[in-house]
Amino acid sequence: MVRTKTSSRLSVSARSVEVRGVVQGVGFRPFVWRLADRHGVTGWVRNRNGVVEILAEGSETTLDGFCAAISSEAPPLARVEDVRWVPARIAGFATFEVDESLDDEGEGDRLISPDVATCDACLAELLDPEDRRYRYPFINCTDCGPRFTIIEALPYDRERTSMRVFPMCPDCEREYRDPSDRRFHAEPVACPACGPQLRLVDGKGKRIPGDPIDKAAALIAKGKIVALKGLGGFHLACLATEERVVAELRKRKHRPDKPFAVMVPDLAGARERFDLSRSEEQLLSSPKAPIVLVKDRGTLAPSVAPGYRYQGAMLPSTPLHHLLLRAVDAPLVMTSGNLTDEPICIEDEEAQRRLSGVADAFVLHDRRIVARYDDPVTRWWRNGSVVLRRARSFAPTPLELPAAVKPILGAGAELHGAFCLAAGTRAFVSQHIGDLDTEEAMEAYADAYQRFKWVFGIEPEVVAHDLHPDFLSTRFAEETGLHPVAVQHHHAHVAATMAEHRLEGSVIGVAFDGFGLGDDATGWGGEFFQCSAERAERLGHLRPVRQPGGDAAVHHPWRMAVAHAEDAGVLDQALALMGDAPHDVDTLLEQLGTGLASPFTTSGGRLFDAVSALAGICLEASHDGQAAMLLEQAALSSATREYPFDVQVEDGRMVLDTRPIVVAIVKDLAKGRAPGEVAGRFHRTLAASILEVCRAIRGGTGLARVCLGGGVFQNDLLLSDVTSRLETCDFEVYVPREIPVGDGGIALGQVLVAHAQLEG
Repeated sequence: MVRTKTSSRLSVSARSVEVRGVVQGVGFRPFVWRLADRHGVTGWVRNRNGVVEILAEGSETTLDGFCAAISSEAPPLARVEDVRWVPARIAGFATFEVDESLDDEGEGDRLISPDVATCDACLAELLDPEDRRYRYPFINCTDCGPRFTIIEALPYDRERTSMRVFPMCPDCEREYRDPSDRRFHAEPVACPACGPQLRLVDGKGKRIPGDPIDKAAALIAKGKIVALKGLGGFHLACLATEERVVAELRKRKHRPDKPFAVMVPDLAGARERFDLSRSEEQLLSSPKAPIVLVKDRGTLAPSVAPGYRYQGAMLPSTPLHHLLLRAVDAPLVMTSGNLTDEPICIEDEEAQRRLSGVADAFVLHDRRIVARYDDPVTRWWRNGSVVLRRARSFAPTPLELPAAVKPILGAGAELHGAFCLAAGTRAFVSQHIGDLDTEEAMEAYADAYQRFKWVFGIEPEVVAHDLHPDFLSTRFAEETGLHPVAVQHHHAHVAATMAEHRLEGSVIGVAFDGFGLGDDATGWGGEFFQCSAERAERLGHLRPVRQPGGDAAVHHPWRMAVAHAEDAGVLDQALALMGDAPHDVDTLLEQLGTGLASPFTTSGGRLFDAVSALAGICLEASHDGQAAMLLEQAALSSATREYPFDVQVEDGRMVLDTRPIVVAIVKDLAKGRAPGEVAGRFHRTLAASILEVCRAIRGGTGLARVCLGGGVFQNDLLLSDVTSRLETCDFEVYVPREIPVGDGGIALGQVLVAHAQLEG
């Protein structure tokens, strides 16, 4: 219990105040204490579950100013959503006290800040030889440091975190108890005398003597790969400027092509390596410290992001990263500590076992990671940031739903797995967990789900899941025993956009992605809807084309090139363009003719694959979306022409015929047109065709709001062109920003649809 000085008043009133929002783990109680001291208010403040409760006494004028300042002057990491007060009985307090937290199980509003990057004040102390926390890799305060990755339960107090095993020394205890100190009730507070400690071990687990950071830096400088225990899991770090080293990391990690993120020590280092806008600089250096997709200056090893003009840049997010980057004095690949398609490692023994063939050494520490979290991926688009991977520093911040819902679990899809736990108007979209196609991934998913339920006090009554019966997320939903609601994949994509923007009524929904099971049990992926939260009427789609080999086509884009070329009647010309690359073409053509293992698909993603392969840009892919991403990277924005396309009406639906596009592309390439020019024209054509279909839908429905969803719209070139064309024609365009536009955000849409259907 901490007190301010006594205050004298002539006329006293009392108010019981409740503050809701993200108000725990952000220094809110010491802020209220200082505010009370400044205004001459007496009483107390405490945490109760996820809210802050205040009993305040003072004159009416004083209390008016005090209550107004609670929201207008709140700490930078807080998000005050509501300040409510009612008159209270006067108790005659002589001081203002900070009381201990209360936890009434099942009651209250449970919100918590995500992890926050090292603040400027802590960074200054970290680098100050005169400070007692000089070079201490776990320095933090109420404005920064770990939050959700160490929390075991709410209210957020030290004894409910993984820091409870580190008793504070007298100096830390003094700071922790002093409301005037910025470490007052900073729950992870520690120092070299009492807090977590680093150690460095080799690939066999033998301890390496000396300063762990200096020794790790020396190993990295010599071309070694080091596993580094971070906030939400391990990173793998190596020199980003040495091609041999990066290529070796790719070989060991079994990640042949997918880009790596690169960490630089500060903004000056970022400007040296990347071509940054001012907005991108602000996003990079924000307290969230995300990975930001930015233009490359060509100074890094080619294998960091082979074939890409954009790199994933990031600044240090923890004191440990700051120290290591300064010690190495070079940009580092900083990628998740796992083998491809496995969950990120969080336990020391787990990392040493699973990464034994990848890392040459391990930087470990003795603070337990409670929650598994990857790094978030973002980009700057138009006037704000767009989240491509929701992870550390973004989750578990909730989104506000357009309507209150009963407790619902949205199970998500299979790729880019994430779930959504919602109740009332709050929707907690989980961190990115990874593709849900292995037992290990589902264990990580189940652990995260149980933790969300426990921390946020939500026990769902309903589970919304994808239509596909073989998705492991669908099977998980079935095993929960909750009331199930099946939600069509692309309806969920559009509904997720509606949910984020709190839209009600009907919209035009455009959902382009790689695959989603349709209502007719065929593969969809290039869809146009008249869509509300409750239902989605399919008004149009791309022309169905066979997908030879089914899922195998995802990793062999040349298969879709053959399928589209055969459908368009230009197969011989297409095969000549692709040369000797395709294998077993005769077998594939037989599949196309008979339909054996070759289901029809309307997929926009597979159309991108086909064009990428026809242009010779990507015939074989090691990861989902590679061919489409490389096609975007190759596309020349200077391309002005558009290919012909046709929109027909079949069975009452508009069908965007891709055959004229494919014929024109093959003809252009046969004439020697540059692949980049062809890629640019294709992007323009697809944007023009989407506009054409949306205009036709508006003519028939009167709708002018368009919600975009699906992984194809991660494509910046396409998204920008589509949005500009629609807005020029007086459409209102909505795109997700706080959740991924792809499958990582689909669980939010599932929740909204399930609620609407149950209420409908």
